[in-house]
Amino acid sequence: MSGNIVRFTDTCNTQSIAKTKIIVTYFTEKGCGMFEIRKGNRFILAFVAMLTFALVTKLNLATVSQEKRIAAQSSCNSGDKQLERIALFERGKGGYKNYRIPSLIVSKKGTLLAFCEGREGGDAGDIDLLLRRSEDGGKTWSEKQVVFSDGQNTCGNPCPVVDQDTGRIWLLTTWNFGGDDEDDMICWKSKDVRRPYVCYSDDDGKTWSTPVDISKTARRQDWRWYATGPGNGIQIRNGRYKGRLVIPANHSYTETRDDVFRMSGKYGYGAHVIYSDDHGKSWKLSESITPGCNESTIAELSDSRLMMNMRNYNGKKCRAISISSDGGATWSPVKQDETLIEPRCQASLISYNRDDKNLLIFSNPAYIADRDNLTVRVSKDDGKTWPIAKQVYAGPSAYSCLAVLPNGDIGCFYEAGVKRGDSDEVIVFEVISMESLSK
Repeated sequence: MSGNIVRFTDTCNTQSIAKTKIIVTYFTEKGCGMFEIRKGNRFILAFVAMLTFALVTKLNLATVSQEKRIAAQSSCNSGDKQLERIALFERGKGGYKNYRIPSLIVSKKGTLLAFCEGREGGDAGDIDLLLRRSEDGGKTWSEKQVVFSDGQNTCGNPCPVVDQDTGRIWLLTTWNFGGDDEDDMICWKSKDVRRPYVCYSDDDGKTWSTPVDISKTARRQDWRWYATGPGNGIQIRNGRYKGRLVIPANHSYTETRDDVFRMSGKYGYGAHVIYSDDHGKSWKLSESITPGCNESTIAELSDSRLMMNMRNYNGKKCRAISISSDGGATWSPVKQDETLIEPRCQASLISYNRDDKNLLIFSNPAYIADRDNLTVRVSKDDGKTWPIAKQVYAGPSAYSCLAVLPNGDIGCFYEAGVKRGDSDEVIVFEVISMESLSK
C-alpha cells in the first residue's frame, strides 16, 4: 500500500458504546503499527491531530482499498471473530465521480446483491443504479453492472426484496428528469415529478427486466418528490398477511397544518409503503405516515406487526416510529425513539429470526451533531429497548443497509470517509459476527 495512511479507531463497550480509549493505527509502505491514547489526555490528542496531518498527504481509508481486505477487530471484544471490510465502490474510480445510497440483500440461493447509485454530481443529474454480486458470502465480488440507466436522467434509490416463494428478486427504484432537483419538485417548479419504477431478476441478479413505471397505483398526484427506501424491503413471514411483499418509501405532500414541519411554507414529508399480494404482479399503496417522516426502513415484529423506522423532521434528533397491524395498509401515530439518536440521516432496520432468536437489528450514524459513529444496535423486545450497541466505524459515516448472511452473521453495507464532514468517500461491505452482537 503506497503512501502514509492513518486510521483512528475508537474502542467501545458493546453495552453502552462509551469511548474508553483511542487506538491509532498507522499504515505505511513498510508496515503498520498501533499505539493507545487514554481518554482525557487532551495534550496527546492535540498532538495526534497535528501528527495526522503531517503524515497524511492524501487522506484515505486504510480499510477500504478496492482490491484488499483489511481485518479490523475491536479491542473491547478480543474474543470476537474478525470484522472484514472491503470497499465495493470508491469515489472517482470505476467510471463514476461518486457513489452513494447503499442497498444490500441476500437472494434465495444465498447470493449477496450490493446496489448503489453511480453519480456524476450530487443528488440530481446523471445517476445510474449499479450492482455487484457475491456468491461466497462477501469474500469476493463481481465487477459492477448497470441495472437501470436513462442517459442524463436520475435512476436511483434502490430498494430490493426477495420473494422466497418464487425466488424472484424485485427491485423498486425511482426515476426523474436529471434537470429536476428535490426542492423544485417539492415546490411544484420542476419539469416533472419523481416516479416509482420496478424491475426484477429471475437469475440471481445476473440480468434484469426493463424497469416499469408503477405511478398509477403506487403514487398520489400530490406527491411530487418520491423515494423508495432506500435500503431493502421485506416479505411478511407469518400471520394473516404472510407472503406479502412490502417496500418502505417516502414522499412530499401539501401540508395544511400550521403546527407541524413544513417546507417552503406549505409542503411536508411523509412515509408510506408499497405492497403486493400477488408476487409482484401489481402494487398497492398504503396510507401516509405524517408529519415530518422521510427515508424509511421496515421490519416484521415477533407478533407479525410491522414497524416503520423513519428519518425524523419533527424537531427531535432521533428516529420516528410507526406500527402497522394490518400488513402495512394503515399506520399508528408517529412516536419518537429517543434511544436511536441521529443527525437526521437514513438508517437500516431488519428482523433476525434464527437459532431461536427473535431480534431487531438497527444501524445508523449514532451521533446528533454530525454523520459519524456508525453503530449497530440489537433489541430483544421488538424495539422497546436497545440493550446492545456495537460501534462499527467511529469516523464520518452515513447511509447503511443490513442483511442476514447465509451463515447467520450480519452484513453491513455503509458509506464512510476519513475527512471531517465527508462521510461518503467509499461504500464499504463489512461482516459483523452475531457472536459480537450477543454480548
